[in-house]
Formats: sequence, C-alpha cells, structure tokens
Amino acid sequence: MNRTAALLLLGLSPALVACSSAPPTPDAEIVRTRDEFLDQSARTGRFRFGRPAGITPTPDARSVLFLRSASGRSAAQDLYEFDVGARAERVLLTAAQLLGSGEETISPEEQARRERARMASRGISSFSLSKDGSQVLVPLSGRLFLFDRTARTTREIGSPDAGPRLDARLSPDGGKIGFVRAGDLWIFDLASSREWRLTQASGDTTFGEAEFVAQEEMGRTGGYWFSPDGQRVCYQGTDQAKVELLHIADPRKPERPGQSWKYPRAGTANADVWLEIRPVVQIPGTAGPPVRVEWDRAAFPYLVRVNWPEHGAFTITVQNRGQTRLVVLGVDPDSGATRPLHEETDAAWVNIDQAVPRWLPDGSAFLWTSERSGWKRLELRGPDGALVRHVTPEGLGLRALAGVSGDGRYAIVSAGDDPLESRLYRVPIAGDGAPEPLGEGGGSHGVSLNESSTLGVFTRSDLAGDSGWSVRAPGGPELGRLSSVGEEPVIQPKPELVTVRHDGHEFRAAVVRPRDFVRGRRYPVIVDVYGGPGSQVVTGTRGAYLRDQWLADHGFIVVSGDARGTPNRGRDWERAIKHDVITLPMEDQAAIVGELGRHFPEMDTSRVGITGWSFGGYFSAMAVLMKPEVFHAAVAGAPVTDWHDYDTHYTEQYMGLPQENTDGYARTSAMTWAGGLRRPLLLVHGTADDNVYFVHSLKLAEALFRAGRDFEFLPLPGFTHMVNEPEASIELSRATVRFFRRTLGQAR
Repeated sequence: MNRTAALLLLGLSPALVACSSAPPTPDAEIVRTRDEFLDQSARTGRFRFGRPAGITPTPDARSVLFLRSASGRSAAQDLYEFDVGARAERVLLTAAQLLGSGEETISPEEQARRERARMASRGISSFSLSKDGSQVLVPLSGRLFLFDRTARTTREIGSPDAGPRLDARLSPDGGKIGFVRAGDLWIFDLASSREWRLTQASGDTTFGEAEFVAQEEMGRTGGYWFSPDGQRVCYQGTDQAKVELLHIADPRKPERPGQSWKYPRAGTANADVWLEIRPVVQIPGTAGPPVRVEWDRAAFPYLVRVNWPEHGAFTITVQNRGQTRLVVLGVDPDSGATRPLHEETDAAWVNIDQAVPRWLPDGSAFLWTSERSGWKRLELRGPDGALVRHVTPEGLGLRALAGVSGDGRYAIVSAGDDPLESRLYRVPIAGDGAPEPLGEGGGSHGVSLNESSTLGVFTRSDLAGDSGWSVRAPGGPELGRLSSVGEEPVIQPKPELVTVRHDGHEFRAAVVRPRDFVRGRRYPVIVDVYGGPGSQVVTGTRGAYLRDQWLADHGFIVVSGDARGTPNRGRDWERAIKHDVITLPMEDQAAIVGELGRHFPEMDTSRVGITGWSFGGYFSAMAVLMKPEVFHAAVAGAPVTDWHDYDTHYTEQYMGLPQENTDGYARTSAMTWAGGLRRPLLLVHGTADDNVYFVHSLKLAEALFRAGRDFEFLPLPGFTHMVNEPEASIELSRATVRFFRRTLGQAR
C-alpha cells in the first residue's frame, strides 16, 4: 500500500494568536495558576456551577425560566425568571424557601435517575412547565411543589410519606399531575387534592417507568404520556423477570446490605416492554381493562419514542434488537391498533434521534432525519409517511433539529460542514429558500426554544470561551441576556488544531503544549482519549482543552484525535467499527500520534502515555496491551474490559450479539491481551459504579495477576461512574500526574 501523510494547521482565533506571541509566563505563575485551576475546576463542578441550566422560554414568549446556583462554588440550584419586557431577572423559588429548616434528601431511586442523566446538581435540579406556562412543578427532596406564576403562590402537592415520587409531570390541561411511586403510575387531582393509582405493580412488573437501557442508551427518560386533552394516559409496562439482577455492596461498610439493580448484559434477556392506555379519571364500576397498544414486540422489542401530539398522528417508534430497523407506527388510541408510517434501515445500525418524528403544528406532515444518503438530512414526510422533500441540503451537515416555527414554515436546525463547529440555521420547510444562518462567529452554537420557536436563548462557545446567553427570537435583535455567576478558569488553554492525513483518511487532532514551552526541548506526550462511538473530543471550544492545558503545564505535550467511529463525519466513517470497536480506532490513534510526532519534533514519541475514562479508560488499557510500541504508559479510568459485561443496547449496536460475533468479542476483550502487558498501567474504578460495573476492572486485574504482570490498581470506594466529590477529584488528578511523571519522565 502506498502510504501518504500530511498535516495541515487549522485557523486559530485571533485571541489565541495574540497569546502565542506573548512573552512566556513565569514558571512561578504557571505553578500558582496550575494548582489553583485544579482546585477551582473540582469545586465549580468543572465550571458548570453558577451558569444558567434547564433553560425554558415560556409559551407566551414573555419570560425565560432557568436554574442557577447562587455562586460558582455551589451545586444547589434555585429557580429564576427572566422578564423579557423588563429585561430583568428575579428569583422565583429557592430550595431553602421550599424545605424550610429541612435538609435535602435524595432517594436511591432518584439518585439512579440522576446517574443516568449525569446530573451533579442539588437543590432544585429540575422543573416542568404547564402547557400554558402558568404553573411550574418542582420536585425536591422527595416532595412536590406547584408554583402559580400568576398568583405568585406555592403549594405542596400531597405527602411524601408514602414513598418517593419520580418523574412528576403536569397534564396538558393543567388539572392533574402524574408521577411514579413504587413501580406504579399515580394521578393527583389539583382541584380535589385526591390521588389514585392507575396500575397494579407486582414482583418484577412495573408501570410508568423507562427501563435502564432506555434511560442510559436511547435517550428516553419517561415512561408515560398524557393525551393532548389530558383525559387519557399512555404508559409503559415493564416485566424484568428475565433480566439479570446485579448487586453492588459498599466494601467500606460490610454491615450494610448492598443494592441490587436489573442490568441486561450483552446477549442476555432485555426487559419485556409494552404500552397500555387508560382514562386518567377512574369512575368506580366503569373502569374496564386498559387498551393494549399492539405491535410485533418480538421483532421490535425496543420502545424508542412515544409522541402524542395535539395535531398529527399518535405515534410510537420501535427498533429491532439488531438495531438495523427503526419503525414509526401510527397508533389508534381507541383500539390500540397500529399501522406502519415509515421504516428506516441500515446494514450496520440506525442511530436514534429523539427529536423526530416532529409533527408540523397543523398535523399535515412530520419531520424526520435520515442518513440514507450517507449524511444526516432533515426530511418532510406526509401523514402516510411518504417522502415529500428533503428540507436540508446534503452539504449542510445536519446535527440536530432544534425547533419548528408556530406557522410550520421554518425548521431551526444545528448543522456544520466542519466537524469542529456547529451553527444554527433557519431552514424553509417548503424548500423555497436557502438556509439562513442565525448568529455569527465560529465555534459551537446552541439554542433553547419554546414550543412555537418564537423565543429562544442562544449560546456560542469557541476557543476564547463562552459568549453568554442571549435572549431573542430567531433572526431577531437581542432582548436581553441571562446572567451567570460561574467562575472563569484561571488558565486559558492554547490548543493548536491540525488535520492529519494518513492512508487516505483525514483525522482532526489537537496539540496542547505547556505554557512555559521551550523550543528545542523534547517533551513526553500524553494522549487524552475517548475513542468510542457517539463522542467527539476535538472541537473548536475552550472547554474541551482546559484539563489538557492543566496536564500539559506539568511538563507534557497533550494531544487528542478523533478516529474512525466518531460522529459528524458521515455514515461510513462512523460505522467503520461495526463488529469491532477497537482495532481500526487503535490503528488510527497510533497513526495520529506518529504523524504528529514526525511534524512536531518537540514531541518525544518514545515516551507516550494515554488516559481516558469509561470508553476512554477501555481504550487506554487496550492501547498499552495492543500497541506497546506506540503507547508506553496508561491510566485507565472505569474501563469496559469485556463487552459481555456491558449493557445490551449499547454493546450490540456496535458489536452485534455475542452469540453471532464470538471472534469480535474475544478480539476486543482486554483479558485476551492481558498476558502481553509490558508497559505501566494504572487502573482506576469506583466500586459502586452501576454503569460500567466494578467487575470490569476486577476481571482485568485478575487476568494480569494470573499472567504474572505488574500493574497498579486504585479502587475508589463508594464512588459511582462519576467522581464529583471535589477532594477525590483533585487527588485523582494528582495521582494521574504522579504516575505519568514517574513512568514517562520530564522534558529533556
């Protein structure tokens, strides 16, 4: 094969160019800000605290509700309102006001939901708005509170004594609240303050809750859906009798019983899921059996999405276990009968998009996204599912559907032909015009819109930082800005973004040098990796490189690159990893390091470390096992070491069933390669991890021990998949630096 390689520099922001020409920062100042940054990052929730979150513009476009903590060092969020007319914000509710002298408590069930959502906040962590925007429902510490925005009054809903109430939501008519308690769906009537149970859970059968893989992998967190008039409710029934039960105990407290969770490992039984429809109000003596929604559940066991719009068909989206078929079914809510509207297929897998189908406001057609052409595009489909037209041009690089205008004329989308950036566009659905950019500048643009897209909060992040939260109508002037009390990082990363060409492929990469970098010296290299599907590490945003700059300031050059299998590069690029998630990405990462080293002599590629978490932890461990000639030391955090032990939906999407891909599962298992370890390896894992279970690191540790290989193991007692405690986060970062200094050495 004729090998060719090239490297192109990408444009940097003017601010970074100016920084690169400034005199070197004194060593003492670098040390001071380096140490300050570590503490600052840990205690600000990686700079998330104090920034607006949960942004929700109201239906009348007069206000924006959002959550924010009182300072950049507090995780306890309060509820705020921004008044568009007055251009002013005020506090609506605080956790202290609602709880009085009581302490906030989080039930194990709620904590599990937050773990699925990667939520680290406390206080008011979520809220929901009534359809007309007049009422706000706030769950807090196992209790429910309803705030009337007109009267400015708050009432507590029911009593928490009967147990935690999960996924509480207002009905569309504003008269009732649904919630899940002890595996059953309940209704609370606001007028009478009476509550009643709609279902009867027993044993392994529950109602109204999304199962684990729906929450963790499909992006579906809810398990019930009101009809548009609020008179009926469709809810999920779940039988987990055949799903494996895994147990987690706290080894620090052997006197306490462990927790048990249903967790379907690859190739094993999933939860059996179905849908039922009932009237919300149960009249004694008249309540018959629920209407069962009928579809071929054996062929399509995954319930992906339920959509019951005011105008347009009631639809469900289902998927086969192999994830090669995604079908939209129209539902008759009176009989439960279904009819196919559209089917999306792909020989490798079909990606799930929770934003579609999105019916137009008049119900005349629905929007859909497809990668059928090789690139993601927005389509308009008629009420029968037939293709009407492509809404976005192929070269736009569609990322996501953000909203639809109230008149149904425009779609608001996120898109970008450069994988490093994403822009917002207003696109005519009728196809009678070109996409109109919304906002200026590079980087990553985002928006939170109300239902009719008449008001939004627009954001932009680039290599210089964040531009703030701008309130405006799409295409209109700024009406105000949401304020932030979040802290600014004490260090400013200075990445050099490059494109590496190797064997006919282009890879985006980033190189971060120490701020006191000295030309002529050769620095050990650390690869900051994720490497797995669905995630991109090289972007045009500052936040992607803050930790890399901190790590580089300890005397390393930190690099990152996006290999085949990562998103936003087209269908074929992403699906190149089917049946083997490690071999091609590992070859690509090795090539990226090699080509960067040839072009940047300051990189000492005879001393290369690699580190990552979750899939990145898996990739790091496999790097020193599979490519010890390229990667010379690894810190592997919460690694998946055997795909037999990870969940069904994620694993089988990329690897297929283990029964049908025996060689692939063996080839991608760290245990297969464990006997050949000859490089330093530090394993880190939380003992209470209920996503990547602790057994993954234990199995690799046992395999290495039995093979007589030296390694280091750092268990994190009581920690889950997230290490949010500041002190632990700080010490883990310091341990990583000490390990690489010891194994890779200093600049020479």
